[in-house]
Amino acid sequence: MSTVLTQSYRRQRDHFEPQDLDPQEQRRLRGLLEQIDYAAFISNREVIGQTLSRVDAGTFQKLAVLTANARARWAAEAVRLSESGSAVTPDQTARLTAARTAYEELAEAYEALRRMVERGYLTLR
Repeated sequence: MSTVLTQSYRRQRDHFEPQDLDPQEQRRLRGLLEQIDYAAFISNREVIGQTLSRVDAGTFQKLAVLTANARARWAAEAVRLSESGSAVTPDQTARLTAARTAYEELAEAYEALRRMVERGYLTLR
């Protein structure tokens, strides 16, 4: 099994790979799986293309800036907490967690959009 490393976690690919079938059955199954993969590709391209038809290079720039700002807010909050010298309260921890979550979600969205372009699901204007 191969894995894909994303921003915050590993995702395993669980595609079935037959090993004990006769060669003719393997070819038939491979052909069927290629049809399934192609149907998924076409579906992704059509749905994502319609839903995100207004995405262009400027959109990526704006998302990158938004993500960088979220990362900076998260780091700034952590530094601010460390400078206080006192124990971190549950409320402060919640704020820090919210800042990290915002950054991670934006980073994942950026990477997902990039993969959509890379895979041909999304064409930039």
